[in-house]
Parts: sequence; structure tokens; C-alpha cells
Amino acid sequence: MDKNSEKINQQNVQKVYDEVAYVHINTGGETIHAKRMPGRFRTLKWITMSTWLVFFFGPYIRWNGNQAILLDIPNRQFHMFSLTIHPQDVWLLSLILILMAMVLFGVTAIAGRVFCGYFCFQTIWTDIFTWIEEKIEGNPAQRRKLDKAALNFDKARKKIIKHSLWLAISVLTGVTFAAYFTDAFQLWHDYFTLQANMIAYIVLGLFILGTYFLAGYLREQTCFWLCPYARIQGVMYDKDTILPTYDLNRGEPRGKLKADSNTGDCIDCRMCVAVCPTGIDIRDGQQEGCITCGLCLDACDSIMEKVDRPTGLIRYASYKEMAGSIIPPLFKRPRVIVYISIMLLSLSGIIYGLGNIAAVDWHILHQRQPLFTMMSDGTVQNKYTFKILNKTKADMNVSITTEGLDDVTLTGLSESMVLKADKLVPFSVFLRTDPATLAEERTTISFVMKNLDQPDMVFRTDSVVIRPAR
Repeated sequence: MDKNSEKINQQNVQKVYDEVAYVHINTGGETIHAKRMPGRFRTLKWITMSTWLVFFFGPYIRWNGNQAILLDIPNRQFHMFSLTIHPQDVWLLSLILILMAMVLFGVTAIAGRVFCGYFCFQTIWTDIFTWIEEKIEGNPAQRRKLDKAALNFDKARKKIIKHSLWLAISVLTGVTFAAYFTDAFQLWHDYFTLQANMIAYIVLGLFILGTYFLAGYLREQTCFWLCPYARIQGVMYDKDTILPTYDLNRGEPRGKLKADSNTGDCIDCRMCVAVCPTGIDIRDGQQEGCITCGLCLDACDSIMEKVDRPTGLIRYASYKEMAGSIIPPLFKRPRVIVYISIMLLSLSGIIYGLGNIAAVDWHILHQRQPLFTMMSDGTVQNKYTFKILNKTKADMNVSITTEGLDDVTLTGLSESMVLKADKLVPFSVFLRTDPATLAEERTTISFVMKNLDQPDMVFRTDSVVIRPAR
């Protein structure tokens, strides 16, 4: 492509992008009834939607006799299958959240709002609600006609069935998400027997109303006006981001199928608009309402095949590609490099954390007031507060000794003690020794805890013994 042609292409593409500000946006005055068409992106959408089933049914899955996924806030524990995260391991949970955020940001910088189009809870539930609506009320034209028709038995019957199914899904959604925070089966029992506490009913009501109105009524308006990510996405795009894009140079000027040869490939069938869940016209350029679902690509390709023209009039492409410029590789895009770097650091920290989470978390605090006490027999006494958390699911028999000093007497410890499973045990320990054996005012001492049932499981932590100045 010569420089003159490339300049013309860039001007044409820029013209469309400049006109985006004047594109019509649905402000809630009309209900979008999107047409459903088969295609590779519709199939991909159904596949990605099914990944929600893992999380949706997570609370009902049992793992080693316990709930597979449980956010146990009262006991300050997060259970996911065999992994239990305690408050002491919150850094690991923070790394997981950072990793998820960076994946979201990185994918957006590379391929736009694919999360919104394929994985977002709002998008998926809206798609399910509208699928039910189509099965009961018919295609988009029939649904619009039914909405305008006077109330009669047939209309009432269809509306009651549709809304009943919507409410049933909303109730199931509400109970399931509440079950992430308590035992799922007990929660169902408490709801049905009216024994659940007020907070449980409030949570259920909020989820039911939220799912019912957001997915059933607001639909794409949620993406336009309520979702903060729709606003944040603007700063994540650049001219290299791959998005559903209309090939302006190939499609314009638009014309009917039997028009003269001077028209472009776009026959102005508006099928791309008909299938769009947010009701935008992708031919007007990239818009805030585009959720990058690719359904318009399926629609346009099906029409191009029918009129015997090449597919790809609407395709995933970047601004630079449509303008005829060279697309840089990912490793030459600064923001992508930053996102991937943070992702790798977070992933490394998570892998390290999972491999090094100790079965026991314990801390020893030396008492500050007083730092030591001189006893009547001439010995010096130091007081320590032990806090030991057994992170395992079984009780642990342990013994605690000292290393680093001879002739030490410990009070408050027995030869063996039992650490209850998932319980934090605080207690005080008094250490006495002859101050003459302490070479310095602050002498390091090690406390060693051994698992009597598994001798190879040894835990060690250091503290100090303090004596008066000589």
C-alpha cells in the first residue's frame, strides 16, 4: 500500500471515530430485543457462559466432607477445596486479587471488553433471561408486537410464565450467592423453615431484586450507566487494541444488493444492529456500548456468505490495522508489558505462598512492662505471650522447648499440649534463668515446637531474654 492510500485510509477511519460522539445511545426509552443467530462467537459465548456453573454450584460441592467453597467470615477463614486462607495469609489472597485484576486489565488492553462480552455476570444472566423471553414470546418482532398489544389471556399467560421463570432463577441466584458465606444445605433448610436470621433474608431479597431487575429490565442499560468498568475501559484502549471493527474502506458506500458496482460490500441489511445486545451500530465506529461479544461478526459473515462476498467485513481488528499501519507485537507495547510483569510477579508470589504456607502460625511477644523481673532467689524472669494457630483440620499434639541457653526453667508449659484444629490458642509463658549465664543484656533464644505425632514437623521462632545491666 502506497503512502497516499494509507493516508486516505487513516482519514476515513478517523472520520468514523470522530463521529462516535454523535451516535444515538439508548437512554432507557426503548427495550432492546436482540435477534439470536448461530455462529462461532455465539457458540463461544455459550461455552464461556458455562464456566459460571463451576462458581454457581461451588457452594453445593462437598470436598473432604466440607463445603468446597466457603467464605467463613465469622471464623475469619476462606476455604477453597483443600486450601484454607486465614487472616495471617491475607497477603496470598491479595496477590490472587491483584492477579485477577491484571488479567482483566491486560486482556482489555489486548482485546477490549471480552470480559464484558463473555464472562460478566450481568451479560450472562441477561442473555439467559432474554433466551427465556424468546422461547416464550417469540422472535424480536413478535416480542415488540406483544409489548404493544392490549392485555388479553394469551399475553397474560406468556408474561406470567416468563416472569415466574425469571423470579425462579433470581431466587436460585440469591440463595446460591448467600451460600458462599455459610453452609449451603443448612441455608436452604433455614429459608424453607423460616429459621434464617434477618440478615440472611435481607441478602436474599437484595440478590433477588438485583438479578430480576438488572437482567430482566435494565439489561444493557446496566452496562451503559451503572457499570464502572464501562467507564474505566476507555483508558485501557489504545490504537493497537483488537476490537469488533467495521471495514469502512471495503463496506462504503453502502448500497442494496442489486446496486451498481460502485457500492461497497455492505448491503445495509442492519443485521449487525439487530443482533447487538446493546443496540449499537458498529458501522458508526467503536462506541462505549460495545461489549466486544462478536455477535455482529457472526451476523455479518452469514450475510456475506449468502450474497457470495468475502467474510470479515466486520472483524476483530485494531485501529492501526484498519488504517493500514503495521501492528506491533505484544512485547513492544508498554502497557501490556507492565500488566504481564505484574501478573508474573503476582503468580510467582502465589506459587511461593501455596508451597510455603505453614501448618502452624505462631508468634511470641516479649512482655514490655516490665521487661524482666528479679526474683528473690536471684534469678531473672521474662514473660512471653504465645499465640499459636493450628491451620490443619486435625488436633495436633505438640511439645515446646528452648534452644540457645542452658539451665532455663519454663512455667506455663506442659510436656505436651493439644492444639485444636483451626483454633488460635493464646497463653503466657514465664522463663527463669541465672542472669550470670547471660553474656549480654539482650540474649537471643529459640523456642522449638515439635509435633509429637509427626516428629519431622518442627517449628522454630526466636525471641530474647533480657537481664539487668551490670
